[in-house]
Amino acid sequence: MKKLLFTFAFSSLFWAGKASTTSTSVDPKKEKIEVTINLNDVKDDQVLVTVKAPKIKTNEITYSLPKTVPGTYSIDDYGKYIADFKAYDSKGNLLTATKTDDNTWTIKNAKSLAKVTYLVNDTFDTEKGRGFGKDDVFSPAGTNIDANKNFMLNLHGFVGYFQDKKELPYTVTITHPASLWGATSMIDKDASATNDVFEMPLYSELLENPIMYSKPDYTTFTVDGMDIQIAVYSPSGKFTAESITPEMKTMMTAQKTFLGKVNSTKKYTVILYLSTMTPTDAKGFGALEHPTATTVVMPEMMPKDELVKQMKDVVSHEFFHIVTPLTIHSKEIQYFDYNAPKMSEHLWMYEGVTEYFANLFQINQGLIEEDEFYSRIAEKIQGANAMNDTMPFTTMSANVLTEPYKDQYLNVYQKGALIGMCLDIQIRESSQGKRGILDLMHQLSNEYGITKPFNDADLFAKITSLTYPEVGAFLTKYVSGPTPIPYYEYLAKVGVTKTTKKVADGIFLKDQVPYIGVNKENKEIFVAPNKQLTIFYTNLNLRGGDVILAINDKPYSLDNIYDMISESQKWKENDAITIKIRRDGKEEIVKGTVKLPYIETEGLEATNSSKAALRATWLKG
Repeated sequence: MKKLLFTFAFSSLFWAGKASTTSTSVDPKKEKIEVTINLNDVKDDQVLVTVKAPKIKTNEITYSLPKTVPGTYSIDDYGKYIADFKAYDSKGNLLTATKTDDNTWTIKNAKSLAKVTYLVNDTFDTEKGRGFGKDDVFSPAGTNIDANKNFMLNLHGFVGYFQDKKELPYTVTITHPASLWGATSMIDKDASATNDVFEMPLYSELLENPIMYSKPDYTTFTVDGMDIQIAVYSPSGKFTAESITPEMKTMMTAQKTFLGKVNSTKKYTVILYLSTMTPTDAKGFGALEHPTATTVVMPEMMPKDELVKQMKDVVSHEFFHIVTPLTIHSKEIQYFDYNAPKMSEHLWMYEGVTEYFANLFQINQGLIEEDEFYSRIAEKIQGANAMNDTMPFTTMSANVLTEPYKDQYLNVYQKGALIGMCLDIQIRESSQGKRGILDLMHQLSNEYGITKPFNDADLFAKITSLTYPEVGAFLTKYVSGPTPIPYYEYLAKVGVTKTTKKVADGIFLKDQVPYIGVNKENKEIFVAPNKQLTIFYTNLNLRGGDVILAINDKPYSLDNIYDMISESQKWKENDAITIKIRRDGKEEIVKGTVKLPYIETEGLEATNSSKAALRATWLKG
């Protein structure tokens, strides 16, 4: 999973262990769970789900939807979005069904149970905290119901399981308008234009295959034997799958080249949902991984170059999850309990190494320059230093669903990635540049694999046996222990040192703090009141409350605010600028020059030529 907090900041302006299976033949003689999802008759923004029950041998049975799902690291309670739950016998008589918690219903006289029915409400409608609030489901893990336009079916929001029946095969039939097409890595067993039938041998595998129904907009290409599908839903038609495919193909080709022999799936689908950011649309931006797919949610108002840039980062992160945890994982993930989850200690590997790879492959494959890679690492060091640096990472990971550990989850993208970097450098040094962390991942893939999990407590010893004693010492001291990592000592091993320099800061956004706001009633952009403004504003005599109507003769509003922010990142010191504003009800033109706000920041630079050879194997080996 990858959450994009930069987009969270933008949105805050607006409102003051599984096997991967894409095609599976289910034994017709074997008992199975049959599910029907009706996308034709949407009423009150709800979808009807019917589940045919298997043979029940007990007088009482429970039916549950997940409390949480793998990869989300949060309690989401998908049962809260279920309404009008009913249980029937074969004659259509109602059975007693009682909701016993947010996600579970207990059914009496279960031996006579024939089916259950219920209505599903989507999660996008309920996001109150811009997709990251306490009660929000992270949008890429959520659901959308927009009749005749779009249905985002993360199936854990629609399909549940009967007690002790998760190991039975599932057959899911989805009836839908002929105008809508389902993007998924599953194989449709029905040739009709209004009926899709998908078969999965296990509940866990069904949930790992999201589907997005919308007007067909997709492209396909092949990379090293893997079929890639890019599917896009853009409400206004601003973007198409074809418009972003060249960049996605370049990126995913580079990833496959970087990974080498690691290949756990033959088909991979990237599902991109673009949000209007209206009050009932998705606002939690980022992505969620699956063995054969990634669901991505982004704001449609982004400029293309910014969308493509962020897609590269989030999709590459999710794609690298095919290494870990989708191939290399612990028993906690292999035998995941959806309603009483036990979390693994090794988020440093699942999310941290994955995030490190998402950056390393770009320098390795020539997609970015060294300076950009060092800048990314320096930012991660700053981000990690802002978190709790003495909380053992394994402790945080095992307890990530509860406070105070939950608040430290985002450190998996900062310190977690840096753990991967330090391990990589240590392995390079110990092997005289011959091996790195990717080689370790290959070894672990061979040792374990999709169907063979490891014991949490055994992983560090296994890694040590496959590498070097100093690697084991690092894991014990810095990953399971409370000692902060001396990042610059490890970077010095490859001749990279800390520097201090002045860099231009954001004009409209400083980190997560906006200098502008948007009137949600008329979409007008204004200078944020009651804030200490930077030199950019004071030099032009702009004041809090001034409405920004146009810059350099280009009108701006909420509809193209991303364009304004993107353009501001290209401004140079002393560029001429003209801003049309409205102040106290009167329009006026402000003319002057751009004065950029500068901040002093820590960076990284390769300075030691004697370490050049080892550095080259680290970055390019």
